[in-house]
Amino acid sequence: MDQKRFALSRVSALKLAMTALMAAMVFLFSYISIPIPNPLLVTRVHLGNVMCLLSGLMLGGPLGGAAAGVGSFLFDLFDPVYITSAPFTLVFKFLMAFICGIVAYSCGRKGRHIGFNILGGILGSAAYVVLHISKVFLVAVWFNKVAVPTALLSAGSSALVSLVNAVLAVAIAIPLCFALKKALQKARIEL
Repeated sequence: MDQKRFALSRVSALKLAMTALMAAMVFLFSYISIPIPNPLLVTRVHLGNVMCLLSGLMLGGPLGGAAAGVGSFLFDLFDPVYITSAPFTLVFKFLMAFICGIVAYSCGRKGRHIGFNILGGILGSAAYVVLHISKVFLVAVWFNKVAVPTALLSAGSSALVSLVNAVLAVAIAIPLCFALKKALQKARIEL
C-alpha cells in the first residue's frame, strides 16, 4: 500500500514540476518575436503560442491551461507595453491550452492520437484568435473611443498577425509534442 501512495505522490510531483516548467517555457518563448509595425497597437509574431499549445498537448486541459495562462500572464506583467492586457492574457491563453488539451485527451489515449492533437491545436488556436480579436476591437471602441471603422482596421491587422501565430503554433507544437512524448516514453517517464 505504501508503494502505491508513493507512486501517486511522485506522479503528482512530476506533473506539478512539468506544469511549472511549461509555464517558464511559455514565458521565455514569448520573448522570441518579430514586431509588426501597426499605428494603433503593438503586434508581433512570437513563439509563445507554440508553448501554450504544447502545454495543453503534454499536460492535458487543466494543467496545460494553467501553465499557458500563468506563463503568458507573467510575460505581460514584466513588459510595460502589455501590462494592462495581463488579466485578459491569463484567461485567453488558459482557454487556448485548456481547449487544446481537452480535445487532444478526449479519445482516452493520453494525447497520443494525431488527429485529436491537430484538432485540439486548431480549436485552441482558433478560440484564442477569436477572443483576442474581440478584445482588440472592444477596447478600441469602448476605452480608446476610436471610430468603428478604425477599430475594425486595427482588429483586422491584429487578426492577420494572430492567424500567423496560430498557424505557427499548430505546425510546430504537434510534431514537437510527439517527439517529446517519444523521448519521455523511451526514458520510461509517464505524465
